[in-house]
Amino acid sequence: MEKNRKIVGLCGSLRKGSYNAMLLKVAGSLIPKDIEFETVSFEDVPVYNEDHDLPQVEERPASVVKFRNALATADAFIIVSPEYNYSIPGGLKNAIDWASRGKDSPLMHKPVALMGATQGMWGTVRMQNAFSPVFTFLNMNPVLQPEVLIAQAQNKFDDNGNLNDEKTISIIQKKIDNLISASKV
Repeated sequence: MEKNRKIVGLCGSLRKGSYNAMLLKVAGSLIPKDIEFETVSFEDVPVYNEDHDLPQVEERPASVVKFRNALATADAFIIVSPEYNYSIPGGLKNAIDWASRGKDSPLMHKPVALMGATQGMWGTVRMQNAFSPVFTFLNMNPVLQPEVLIAQAQNKFDDNGNLNDEKTISIIQKKIDNLISASKV
């Protein structure tokens, strides 16, 4: 199997019309065509409960197995998320908790690019800072530069979800290029 040919995207917002889902779509469109890109949803992943995880049970819940298997196909990740209460949205953190468990964690040691969009002025800076200990625990390789902190997203996306700010697009492209370099794609 050829290595480093797939990037998986996770969106921290499940909301229809989410600016972060729009941002993830833009980021995915900037990945070269010879590299596969897939967005993976955690919508069906239950709240983490150690009583339903290995070794307490023989098999994790089916939705968790499906989620972890999808993540395991990735050579690198793009995580795009809003900021909830100055931190990582609970649903996304929960999904990462499920994916982080065990020596077979599909997140361990992989490059990751983090981005976020918000209607506010801070551009998800606190959420991105909250990921630092998560990436450290998983020994992930975060691509730190350039930072993609999109503030006032309502002014940068049109009604069809297209990003209409060329400077922002160029920053996202640089982040993607750096992720590809970090993953040796």
